[in-house]
Amino acid sequence: MKSGGLGAVPSYGVPAKRRWRGLVIAVLGLVILSMLVPLVFLLGLHNGFHSSGYVYEQKNSPSNQKSLESYDRHDVGHNESEGEQSSHVKELITKFEPTLPKDVLEQYAHEGKNNTIDKTASDNKQRGGSANTIDKTASDGKQRGSKVPPNDVLQSPPTSNNPSSDHIEQATHPKTSSTNEDRNSCQITFGSYCLWQQEHRQEMKETLIKKLKDQLFVTRAYYPSIAKLPAKDKLSRQLKQNIQEMEHMLSESTSDADLPPVAESYSKKMENTISRIKSVPVECTNVDKKLRQIFDLTEDEAKFHMKQSAFLYKLNVLTMPKSLHCLSLKLTVEYFKSPQYDEKANEEKFTDSSLQHYVIFSNNVLAASVVINSTVFHAKESLNQVFHVLTDRENYYAMKLWFLRNQFKKAAVQVVNVEQDSQMENPLPLSLPEEFWVSFRGYDNPSTNQIRTEYLSIFSDSHYLLPDLFSNLKKVVVLDDDVVIQQDLSALWNIDLGDKVNGAEQFCSVKLGQLRSYLGEKGFSHSSCAWMSGLNIIDLGRWRELGLTQTYKKLIKELTVKEGSAEGIAWRASLLAFENRIHPLDKWVVSGLGHNYTIESQSIKTAPVLHYNGNMKPWLDLGIPQYKSYWKKFLNKEDQLLSECNVNS
Repeated sequence: MKSGGLGAVPSYGVPAKRRWRGLVIAVLGLVILSMLVPLVFLLGLHNGFHSSGYVYEQKNSPSNQKSLESYDRHDVGHNESEGEQSSHVKELITKFEPTLPKDVLEQYAHEGKNNTIDKTASDNKQRGGSANTIDKTASDGKQRGSKVPPNDVLQSPPTSNNPSSDHIEQATHPKTSSTNEDRNSCQITFGSYCLWQQEHRQEMKETLIKKLKDQLFVTRAYYPSIAKLPAKDKLSRQLKQNIQEMEHMLSESTSDADLPPVAESYSKKMENTISRIKSVPVECTNVDKKLRQIFDLTEDEAKFHMKQSAFLYKLNVLTMPKSLHCLSLKLTVEYFKSPQYDEKANEEKFTDSSLQHYVIFSNNVLAASVVINSTVFHAKESLNQVFHVLTDRENYYAMKLWFLRNQFKKAAVQVVNVEQDSQMENPLPLSLPEEFWVSFRGYDNPSTNQIRTEYLSIFSDSHYLLPDLFSNLKKVVVLDDDVVIQQDLSALWNIDLGDKVNGAEQFCSVKLGQLRSYLGEKGFSHSSCAWMSGLNIIDLGRWRELGLTQTYKKLIKELTVKEGSAEGIAWRASLLAFENRIHPLDKWVVSGLGHNYTIESQSIKTAPVLHYNGNMKPWLDLGIPQYKSYWKKFLNKEDQLLSECNVNS
């Protein structure tokens, strides 16, 4: 048994020694690696390893990935070719040529041909923006907005019958193709903000500021390479100090006037430093990577500021101006303080079907006042005109007092609280015309395959209360609160609508067939034109006969079940409800004054009706300046409350 026990020792002892020997070797290997890695970084050898360059952290966030997936799905983006990648490199070289040595420029040109900036090209694909072409909100807090169909279903539009469509084309198709693509992709993401931004873009005239920023850009690119050279330790410290001083100076200055008196000397000092660092032999790949990294960081910063600016723009157009809010509050308070007016003076006119009845949906006192004032001003006979202002409960008393204390020749004005006077058991809140933009591209002609953006407005839920609210009337003219009348509208009452229900401005730049992915595939003619609110003649008798309100409610229900949500379906239901029920009103309206900067003045002066559809309403600070005068001249500037609330300022 002893021999058997001794025989067992070698059988287990040998493997144990082998395991111990393997563990010792592994530990020694780790020790050697821990000594080599710091040496590699100290000697700068890691720069020779393959690297993808600067990592786009923000661009690869989940939200941006979602946007990119949507972008590809809707086929709005443009695939970049190798030539476009090379052109991007050449543009970068041209931009920074004065500060880069020749060997770097040659290397850039050589790398451009060999596709070494795939990451930059990939980023360029993302710059087209999201394919979500929806303006979810409209100006002045109006409950407007709806989703717009994806661009993959939209075809190249025919020639527009809209007077301002050519001007829209000019606004979205500048001469240079690169600027054109940037602006189109911007409009897909931000809508009319891009038109406003392009119009207010200012060239930087601060020469010293620009010079200092360029110098800082170059020194940042060279600093990491200089810092790795032990022999240039003094130059490295001086370079670091210059960068810190320059950053501090620029952080407190936005123009040449803000710079301290020593700025010129700092610039000369930096020029000398740059001359010295350019004479130092460094690895061009290091400067290359750092230069691209700084360039991308700067680009990301610019994108951030653009998104911030777009948000502030949207906030401005959504928020009621302080002056208008002041006016509404003062009128409401004054209504309950002032002596009672005779509110039943023209009561019999409100139901007299022999008169000309105009309906205005509005929660803006001044906007409704301008519409009525401009209509009455150009009317040959105002005695036959009756205006019905449909508003919400918040502005009801302000509206009543305003139209009681201000006379509009011999016209009668009735203010109706839709949220209270409606015959529905559960009245809906006031909803103003839906405003949205739609972007699409054509596939028939690849050479002109450009994105086109159109801005539309259409009826909302409240418009389908008209037959019930005015049960004694046979015909009404509906006016949006962002229109200005420049001619007598009495001719509208002589227009024979035939078997049609709605006399409206047709917008044949957009066909219903181009919206089929959202409207469905059956039940309508694909060649039918879209139409606009703003100026509409409504045959209420024919409306009741066809039961269009019930049709609209049925469509709303069907689309809600299909979509799973009631958001953004009113405009689709309106287009379908009035399909083949539109009588075109030719040459009556010039639209686009709320977004299009390029409408000819002659067209504006001769148009019977001006429609400020878009976000840049004339009562906002962001309104297009050259169009504001047509709206402002119909303000009642003599009213004391306007002066107290600084409305005229």
